[in-house]
Amino acid sequence: KQKTAYEISACLVGSEMCIRDRLLLIDIIQEMETEENFNVPRYQDIDKLLLRPSNFAPQDFEPGIELKTMFMQYSKILVIGAGGLGCEILKDLALSGFRDIHVIDMDKIELTNLNRQFLFREKDIGRYKAEVAAEFVEKRVKGVKVTPHKCKIQDLDKEFYEQFQVIIAGLDNMEARRWINSMVHSLVEYDDENKPLRETIRPLIDGGTEGFRGQARIIWPFQSACFECTIETVKRVGNYNFCTIAETPRKPEHCIAYAQLIQWDKEFPGKKIDTDSPQDMQWIFKKAEERAQKYGIVGVTYMLTLGVVKNIIPNIASTNALISAACVNEAFKAMTFCSQILDNYMMFMGQTGIYTMTDAIQRKENCLVCSVKATSIQFTPETTLNEVIEHLKTNQQFSLQQPSLLNEKEQILAIFNPPQLYQLHKDKLDLTLKELEEKGYINSGCKLYVTDISLVNQIAILLKLSLIHI
Repeated sequence: KQKTAYEISACLVGSEMCIRDRLLLIDIIQEMETEENFNVPRYQDIDKLLLRPSNFAPQDFEPGIELKTMFMQYSKILVIGAGGLGCEILKDLALSGFRDIHVIDMDKIELTNLNRQFLFREKDIGRYKAEVAAEFVEKRVKGVKVTPHKCKIQDLDKEFYEQFQVIIAGLDNMEARRWINSMVHSLVEYDDENKPLRETIRPLIDGGTEGFRGQARIIWPFQSACFECTIETVKRVGNYNFCTIAETPRKPEHCIAYAQLIQWDKEFPGKKIDTDSPQDMQWIFKKAEERAQKYGIVGVTYMLTLGVVKNIIPNIASTNALISAACVNEAFKAMTFCSQILDNYMMFMGQTGIYTMTDAIQRKENCLVCSVKATSIQFTPETTLNEVIEHLKTNQQFSLQQPSLLNEKEQILAIFNPPQLYQLHKDKLDLTLKELEEKGYINSGCKLYVTDISLVNQIAILLKLSLIHI
């Protein structure tokens, strides 16, 4: 052990020692890789990036041991999701020099996860993904600390998210992506001239996969296009005609949707489906299977049931590996400025070839999150408030879940929780906009302030009344 880790690792190259001796040397190297010791073989490639100049780096890149030390000692990064993409991201981060990692995931490990989520073993089934992933990475990569959080991202406040310099999201649903996108924008603070303070701008790196396709993007709050800017391009999953589901199912998805939306309420009135419960998912799967057999439909599987009910799509391990590498690569560059950062969207189309393409997506002028300009909506005076709310829920520009509305005087127009307030204001839902105007609640050109569980901050919408509904 008087030799350096570099010298010991050199013994492994080209030697003919037995497996036992090789494993002994590997154990010695791992023991030497303490939190204070950054000069270990694992980081040789990092040295090439951080200790010497580069023609690819921006002007403010200053290579040297100070940069490497600062990066490895003080970088603090958050990973959201410990599934197929999250496992790869955690592994890549730990091997890229990040030593203080936090991970959020409320899901527990299931048997179906084991084919691609390589941080888990059969003995881990039933345990929390975040907890097991943290234990595995810490054990395998000495000196790295991974802190698990077994909760929803919405359960953690702004103070929690403020402690990280970079956030990587490996999520499988749109609602969580929208919420974390809204959160990173809410963390930005401004100076006396109303300019964003640079130290409060935390990049959000978003990765996603769909079969052989994948994408990685970096979002700089109020500087580049955010997730909400492109929400209208997001593919919707699970929107099926109700008559088709109930009367003429033609696809396996129709059978699953029938079990989820119709049979569940008949069997368990008032009980909400727990999408993380294997028992609930098995019940829906069995009922969907029975309906599929009745109509001669094939293709209902447990995995497809999870995909339809949880609004997720299957993962392929190789796509996860590629996209996670791209995400961690951008995180490394964002922390060290060792190379030019992605601008700002990369897509991989593995079903047609092995090439990737990048695109600089532009900010949306009337984005609900990153624009200061209020979005306009136009209705006829005969439109009811309930119809306005339904528009905010179903129109792809908004896609809100349960919006509550305030007027410019901060009077409640619509609210659904708590139940006491809903009962107090529910009569307004059936009023037309003309009737609300006559009562002094609104007028054409007024602002409505909207809150929704999919967004962190309140948004403003400009309401216009017209004889023609646009």
